[in-house]
Parts: sequence; C-alpha cells; structure tokens
Amino acid sequence: MTIDNRIDLVPEPDELVFRDHIRTPMYDDPALFDAEMERIFKKTWVWVAHESEIPDKGSFKLSQVGRDPVIVVRDRKGKIHVMINRCRHRAATVCEVKQGKTASFQCPYHGWGYALDGSLRALPYPEQYGDDFDKAQHGLLKLRTESYAGMIFATFDEQAEPLLDFLGPVTHWIDLFMKQGAGYPVKVLGEHQFSVPMNWKIQLENTTDAYHFPVVHKSFLQSLDDETEAVFSFLDQGKGYVEDLGNGHSVMVMIPELVDLEDNLDAPIPERFQTLAQELRDAGHDEPQVRRIVRAVGGAGFNLNLFPNVSFSLAFFRVLTPVSVDRTDIRHIAIGMDGGPDAANRARMRLHEHFQGPMGFGSPDDAEVWERIQRGVQGGAELPILINRGLDDEQPGEAGPRGHISAETGMRAAYDMWKRMMQS
Repeated sequence: MTIDNRIDLVPEPDELVFRDHIRTPMYDDPALFDAEMERIFKKTWVWVAHESEIPDKGSFKLSQVGRDPVIVVRDRKGKIHVMINRCRHRAATVCEVKQGKTASFQCPYHGWGYALDGSLRALPYPEQYGDDFDKAQHGLLKLRTESYAGMIFATFDEQAEPLLDFLGPVTHWIDLFMKQGAGYPVKVLGEHQFSVPMNWKIQLENTTDAYHFPVVHKSFLQSLDDETEAVFSFLDQGKGYVEDLGNGHSVMVMIPELVDLEDNLDAPIPERFQTLAQELRDAGHDEPQVRRIVRAVGGAGFNLNLFPNVSFSLAFFRVLTPVSVDRTDIRHIAIGMDGGPDAANRARMRLHEHFQGPMGFGSPDDAEVWERIQRGVQGGAELPILINRGLDDEQPGEAGPRGHISAETGMRAAYDMWKRMMQS
C-alpha cells in the first residue's frame, strides 16, 4: 500500500512504525488520527482526574477521553463516576462549569435532569414520550472507571484488562512519585492549560526525551544557582537511564539519588531550601519532618510516562488531549501536600511557576519546538523520523529494555504499544 496523506486512506501500522523510525503520516494524516481516537483512546485506560479534585460528595470535574467530553463526579455514596457530557435527548452538554459541586446535572435545552450517578431522574411533560419510555435506559452514558493512588482512569471498553494489569510495574513508580506528599496525601494545587498546533504523539514523546533538555531548556539552566544546575546536568553525569515498563509506559530516571525521596534524608539540605527548612523548624516541625518535607518539595528524580495521555514529570502531572491531527491541548497540573505546611506548598508552586507555569521557562520552550516539528513535517514527507538513539546498547532492565538517559527507549515503547493497538 502506498503511504500518502489522503483523508480516505489509513496506512497500515506496519508501514508507519519501524524499530528505528516512524513515517511522516504519523503526525499529519487526518484519517490516521480518526483511527487512533477509535482504536486507542476508546480501547484503553485514559487518565481523567485526580481524586483530590473531587474531594466531596457532589464534587465534579470536566475532563476528556480522547475527543469525548466527560464529567468526573463523586456521587452521594462517595463512588466516582465518569460520564459522557451529553444529554440523552438532543445532545447538549449538561455541564459547562469546569469544576465545582452540585446536587445534580440538568440539560439547559429541555430540562432533563440527571442524578450524580448519571441516572435520568426527571424530564418535563413525560407523557408525550409514551407509556413504554423507560427512564432507566436514558441515563448519561457511563465509562468503566478505576483508580490507583488517587489517579482516576476511565475506558469505553468493558473488555479492557483491569487497570492494575494495564499499569503493571508502573505502580511501583507511582508509589515512589506520590512520596512527594511527605506523609500527607497528594493534592492538586492548580493547573496551567494551553493548546499547541501539533500532533498528540509529539508531546507523548517529549517527556521521555532527555536528549533535548540542555538544548531546549538552556535558558532555564542559566537561571539556576550552580548547585541546582549541577543537579539538572544529568546528561553529563551519565547515571540515569530510560526503561520500557510495558504497555507503552516508560520511566526516565534523571536524578537517581532522588528516585526514592525517603532515602538518605541525612544528606545536606541544598542551599536553595535552607530558608524553607528554617521556616518549617520555626513552625514546630522536628528535624526528621523538616528533612522529609524539604526533600519532597524538590520533586522526584524521574519522569514516568503512561500511555496514552499522562506523565508524572518530576513534580507535576502533564496531560495531553488530542483535538485534531495538528492540535493538542496540554494541562500542566501542580501538586502539593494535602494538609501539609503552607510554606511547603508555596515553595512547590514557586518551583512549578519557574519551569512549567505560564510565565516559566519550560512551557514556552517546549511548545516552540513541538510547533516547529509539526511545521517541519510538511516538507520532505518521504524522510523518516528517527527514534533510533541508544538502540545499539540497550540492556535488559527490571521490566523491559533499558537504555542510556538520552536514549529513545521510551519512544520505542510507546510506538510498540501504538502499533499493537492500531492492529487490533
């Protein structure tokens, strides 16, 4: 089959993904994008929210599963539901508030009312629908929903494997990442949202790509003190690695000494955190607590990438939502300590703002490169997009192939899963 960009043609996965490269239609074929929405985003577990965003009965949060708008809500019994944000009558959304608390949802068009569990409770003038109209058959469409460590996932596929099986060895890394709570539950502090004219897979690759860091984020590195800059010079140190964790997931360990935030707490507190440490001591925290909290504030030393839409990146969540073949919405979600010291959460927000916040260094630097990739693939469509870095010296890891910190092992892991799902 000839590879081209005609809308009515979906190239075969074997013609697009190879061990050492992918082909241009992966980024710019509209028909392929439509197929991905059906074969991937409607067939696997997609991250939708963190439980701290819906803490009480009646709390809700709008989210997306691929192109489908959903409501994530906690019902009166505390159970979490993920439902399509579409009235069963004439398709209007039943909620347009991004986040809040409610007793029910009501369509603004004809007044159909839905309970927190999605069931249809009331509708005006029901007699006109006839005696055989069954309200129980007209509730909001619900997705299968499961959680791990406060992370809520949903899927359209009732036959999908259990979430824990899908995550596999990822759960170990999630547990390590959540130690950023320093003994407190992790909670969402806020988020930064923006859109980029790029294909979603360009971002999927980015959080498993350490190779770009000293080039794209040079201005960020120049803004750091010498001690912190040395910590982020992980390519020069050569101690990190990237490992395939199965099912398209991967982990990129950049700062090995910060993988487990509870290890070696007797190490000297970095100069940049000395003021925070003293503030915590003055607030009555003992020295072990101070060291645990300060260590957690700085974030974990790795990026954990979950196929297809979320990454746990150092100290925040990055979520992608595919909108079209050449547009992707990004959410950078800051996290902190639920019930933890205000000083610690303020420090985490300042660090987030420095790199990934709307006025930080990381977001605009990354977005510029993502956009340039999407523009670049408009020329030389016959040229391969290389994902071969580190292929020759990969070694077996604990869960799968493991490569150098700058290797494209994580990209190959994601594209292996992409091919598997697109062929099913």
